Formats: sequence, C-alpha cells, structure tokens
Amino acid sequence: MKKVLAIILGGGAGTRLYPLTKLRAKPAVPLAGKYRLIDIPVSNCINSEIFKIYVLTQFNSASLNRHIARAYSFSGFTEGFVEVLAAQQTPENPNWFQGTADAVRQYIWLLEEWDVDEYLILSGDHLYRMDYRLFVERHRDTNADITLSVVPMDERRASDFGLMKINDSGRVVDFSEKPKGEALRQMQVDTSILGLTADQAQQKPYIASMGIYVFKKDVLIKLLKESQEQTDFGKEIIPASAQDYNVQAYLFDGYWEDIGTIEAFYDANLALTRQPQPAFSFYDENAPIYSRARYLPPSKLLNCQVTESIVGDGCILKNCQIHHSILGVRARIEAGCTIEDSLIMGADYYQPFAERQSDCNDGIIPLGIGANTIIRRAIVDKNARIGCDVRIINKDRVEEAERESQGFYIRSGITVVLKNAVIPDGTVI
Repeated sequence: MKKVLAIILGGGAGTRLYPLTKLRAKPAVPLAGKYRLIDIPVSNCINSEIFKIYVLTQFNSASLNRHIARAYSFSGFTEGFVEVLAAQQTPENPNWFQGTADAVRQYIWLLEEWDVDEYLILSGDHLYRMDYRLFVERHRDTNADITLSVVPMDERRASDFGLMKINDSGRVVDFSEKPKGEALRQMQVDTSILGLTADQAQQKPYIASMGIYVFKKDVLIKLLKESQEQTDFGKEIIPASAQDYNVQAYLFDGYWEDIGTIEAFYDANLALTRQPQPAFSFYDENAPIYSRARYLPPSKLLNCQVTESIVGDGCILKNCQIHHSILGVRARIEAGCTIEDSLIMGADYYQPFAERQSDCNDGIIPLGIGANTIIRRAIVDKNARIGCDVRIINKDRVEEAERESQGFYIRSGITVVLKNAVIPDGTVI
C-alpha cells in the first residue's frame, strides 16, 4: 500500500446539510458524540495501511484544518501525513474548484510528484468501514485503469444514485445518473457476478456508485489534462472513459450511508444507539475509528434515567430523562429535562464554574440545556444556550422552516438549533 496515495474530497458548500455547515466544512460536521465525518475515511486509510493522505477543501475549512492538525500527526520518521489542500487561486487558474475532478486537476502538479502507482479518491461525508487493500487488490488483479466501488441496491432506493451496468467480467459498460421508471429497469444487472448469492442478487438487482475510485496514476493524469472542460468524476470523466479504458466494478457489501442531508445525518447518528448490533459499530478493535484525543473527565450523571442512548465524554447530567439520543462532549443537561430522539452536540469548552448550581432566576443563559426543558426530534449544534422551560417539540409539525434570526431551522421535520444560538427561557418551537 506504500504505492497508493489517498485523496479525500471535502465536498461542496454542503447546502443540504445546512445549517450544520454554516460555520464548518461538511467533513468537519460532528458525528456520534465525539468524532467528525472526516475521521471515517482517514481511519479507513490508516487501517488499510495507506498513510499518504490529502484532503481537498474549499468551504469553511478552518475547523477541519484544526481538527486534522490536532488529530493526525504521525510521530517519528514515517512517510505518513494527513494534509489539507485548500482551494487557491494561481496565475494559471484564477478559479475556485468547479467540481470533484477539477479540485484534483488543480493540484495535479503536486500529486504527480509522488512515486505511487494508484490514486485512491474518497468522499468526506460517508459512513462505512472498508478495507481499501481489498479494493486496490481487485484493481490490480483485473489490470483495471479505473475501479469504482459499488453497493448493491434494491429498486426503492436505486433512483437516488448514479447506477451502472457491467458485463460478465465485471467491466462497467453503461452509466445512468438517477434514472426513473423504464430507464431505471434498463439498469438491472446480475449482481451475482460480483459475488452476491442468487437470493441477494434478486433482491438487489442494481449497483450504485459509492463515489469512491481507484485510478492508475498515469490514467488519471491523462484524463484530467485531456478533458479540461470536464469537472466531475461521477457524472463526466468516468462515464466518458468507459469506452476506451478498462473500468471495473468492485462490490462492497457492508454498511454504507451517504450522510449528505439533515434527515440522513440524523437517522445515521441515532441508528448508532441500537443494541445489540447497530448497522455501523465504533467498537471494532481491529479497525478503530480515530479522532482527536481531548483528555476530558468522565461523564457525571446525578439521578438520571438514560435509555438507548450514547453519552460522550465530560458531560454533566442532573436529574433528567434521556431516551434514544446522543449527547456530545461536554454536554450539560439540567434538572427536570426530557430529551427524546435527539442529537445534542455538546460544547467546545466549559464555562467557569462548570459544576455550578442550576438557577433559572438570574436571567443569564449558560451553555447547555436549561432546567425543565423538553427536546424531541431535534439536532442541537455545539455551544448552544437553551434556557429554562423551553419546548423544542415542533408542535405544529412543520416540515421546513427558516428561522435563522431566532436561532433554528426545521428541515424534514427535524428542528436544528444553530451553533452558538441562544434560545430564551420559555420559548416554544
């Protein structure tokens, strides 16, 4: 794997994840109480013995840069690194990144210098655990120019993805972007070629691209230099190259979730609370997910009822009820609170007198969730200050609302409280 260089694409403006992406890049969005989305592909690389990793970013990259610098410093004299390459303007190219392929093209002068055989191109906003060694091995065994990682799909979800058709040898022969109706049925393939059983192949007759690719070094450089006007891998470069190049499909049959929308992000997080076995587990000793070490104190729970939940480090919970929720680092929940089906991201710091008395009468709203507050089906971003006797319950069952001036949004019926928002005592949402 020393001959593989990984390139993680930091994604665009992340409008579908707004307001979580208001102050941060998509890969820097917090996940599962203590991680960030970028930790998933970086950890997969480290566990696959790929230690040369670039992350291409363009939007709001300050917190992502800080996280990567603090979390991934390979000590000693290894060749390993995780480095951010931000969009920059140069005399030759005064434009920002125009798409996934354009982002790589603008840094090709740097990527070319590495003595590697393959480039592994990854996405920064997916949740999955994958051994890229098997992926690269399959790429080398089939002498492919490009290998795409694909997941089998049933009919219900297939039209949300870019689909492809393969021939008997696994070579990709046709592409279709989010087809519907008859065009969708045209894309059915025999997925048993890729290793599914006959039953599984019948249930999932489509293959969808995961947006993860292995390119031969010289093939990628040639494609990017030849087709300057093509800016996207999945929609333009790869479909156009299927005629002349050996493009292979590699089947990934594990859990994979694209968490590009608020609803998908919310569902994927809360799915982690399941027992005995959630779809994705952070408890795999052989393939750990790395993140920044914070050295926080353990969480303190005073007379609380907590069911089906995950509680991060350094939390203080007093006499409250928490059900089917995730509490991030340094979360503070005061007495009399009820939190259900929610994601509380916690805080970046403790206020002085962190273990203070909870008092609703002094008019100051501290970090955390104030006394006697009820929160249901919500995402509360970091450093939010929610007063006493607040009800965040979406009482009118609103599906979409933009109330940024009041500190919250509603997307797909999920209330999202913005980072650093202040919600006064007694507010009802």
